[in-house]
Amino acid sequence: MLYRSMPRTGDELSILGFGCMRLPLDGEGKIDEHRAASMIRSAIDRGVNYIDTAYPYHGGESEPFVGRALG
Repeated sequence: MLYRSMPRTGDELSILGFGCMRLPLDGEGKIDEHRAASMIRSAIDRGVNYIDTAYPYHGGESEPFVGRALG
């Protein structure tokens, strides 16, 4: 994995990020939390440390889900 050093903090941020705008859905149109958490874990296990999410993703459910998946 390639990383870039953040100038102000020196933190190493992976060049490749994991986007949470289009997570897998279940039969009811909600985030399939088991599959999506597995995908995030797989990315982290491979060195990704940049997870992109925002309030509008999945009708406001992306950020709370990512919090649970990382917690």
